[in-house]
Amino acid sequence: MVLTIVLSSLLTTIAIVALGLTLVIGFAFKDKRRSWLMTYVQNFCGALFLFSGWVKAVDPLGTAYKMTDYFNEFQSTFEGTWFSFIAPMFPALASVSIWFSVGMIVFEIILGLMLIMGAKPKFTAWAFLLLVGFFTVLTGFTYLTGYVPQGANFFEFGKWAAFNENNMKVKDCGCFGDFIKLVPKTSFLKDVALMVPALYFLFRYKDMHQLFNKPVRTGLIGLSIVGLLIYCFSNYVWDIPHADFRPFKKGTDVRAVRQAEENAAAEVEITGWRLENKETKAELIVPNDEYMSNYTTKYKGVYSVKEQIKGEPSIKPTKISEFGLEDLRGNDLTDDILDNEQAHFLIINYELKGNPKRKTRMVKDSIFTVDTVTIFNPETKMEDVQLVKKFERVEDKEESYTDQNWDPDYIAIHKEKLKPFTDAAKAAGIPVLMAIGKSDPDAIKNFDETTGLGIDYAMADDILLKTIVRSNPGVTLWKDGKILDKWHIKKLPKFEKVKAEYIK
Repeated sequence: MVLTIVLSSLLTTIAIVALGLTLVIGFAFKDKRRSWLMTYVQNFCGALFLFSGWVKAVDPLGTAYKMTDYFNEFQSTFEGTWFSFIAPMFPALASVSIWFSVGMIVFEIILGLMLIMGAKPKFTAWAFLLLVGFFTVLTGFTYLTGYVPQGANFFEFGKWAAFNENNMKVKDCGCFGDFIKLVPKTSFLKDVALMVPALYFLFRYKDMHQLFNKPVRTGLIGLSIVGLLIYCFSNYVWDIPHADFRPFKKGTDVRAVRQAEENAAAEVEITGWRLENKETKAELIVPNDEYMSNYTTKYKGVYSVKEQIKGEPSIKPTKISEFGLEDLRGNDLTDDILDNEQAHFLIINYELKGNPKRKTRMVKDSIFTVDTVTIFNPETKMEDVQLVKKFERVEDKEESYTDQNWDPDYIAIHKEKLKPFTDAAKAAGIPVLMAIGKSDPDAIKNFDETTGLGIDYAMADDILLKTIVRSNPGVTLWKDGKILDKWHIKKLPKFEKVKAEYIK
């Protein structure tokens, strides 16, 4: 409900902006041949693309992660079908998802600008149609997977069942980045609606208004492309996003929000039950009161429970609800982080960059023999039997081990940039913990030996860590469950500066 209100408010704002632009263009550039309808639709769609592109440009990595999710799901969907020859291209696309993300974001914003200026009408009309079509396929796939039961393939249409949002492979489309998390159905309907102006542009592109002359339009487009590329890179290569729409933004009281979300989830009432007839396999949804009142007489033994249907929580859960860390022995550290009243650093490393390979090597192995020796004990006046270990020889032995093959640049930034900071923090008595995703204790220990950091480590879900800070590694400063600040590794200040500002 809240998201619907936010989306409606956003679209209303864009509609008003488009109306203002239309009036300015209509009276400033008088042309009797101009279509007021076309001008308005150009401005509305252009403003929409400018905004939706900008909220993604703020966080290109977020869009890249979302595209990787799509590519992974497309790969698993096409494997084992008549279209299995398509499947291998998706891992390749996933490997360059960040470039795909930046390219798509820049293209979307430039297309919005071209619509408002009326640059290259025919090309713009086709480009808009193709991009909207691409978005429609993505959001449509996301939404329609809700009809595909677990264990069934998307293309097995005969197995489709009643819609279940838990079956959806990707939970949101990322159309507006993290600014608005639209449910897939809403995103899909939005893109279907955009096909109307897309077709209008295609068939009536000659009616498009054009602002300025051709050299000015071309110059503005060229400068915008360069500026947007620099802007996108600045939000992940050189620094964290300058605008943070994610739940773990600076100043967030993670402990309080987590508790509020847990309380809201616990208060959600069961409104119904999805049941399956044990004989016919037919499904039906029964209201909770009806189910509880007639359970023993009507449903027990006849139906099995497929799912509890619950109402919406008063507070929509975010990734903060999933916040959790474990030490290398599997002990929960979550409360230790959230309840620590002392300022402390949590370093985020959602992926250790290496290419681990199993290898073998020859090592020296000492061979011993064990003899049995009988010794008379004068105190007990009995003979004691003892085992005596005796060195015999050294042999060469082949052993298997994992070569982590760490990325040299990745290790260098830990040694040269991060280690001086953590050493200074430890010397000042400030706790330092590194949370690592997608790894194991042995690899983490090898990583610590290689970097020489000598700090404590924890393990966590890599997607959770990606949400906390868009840097690998990234540094966050916590106190009493709150995030005081966060830094990209390339923008990490000297410890003394951080201490002076936050650690009195």
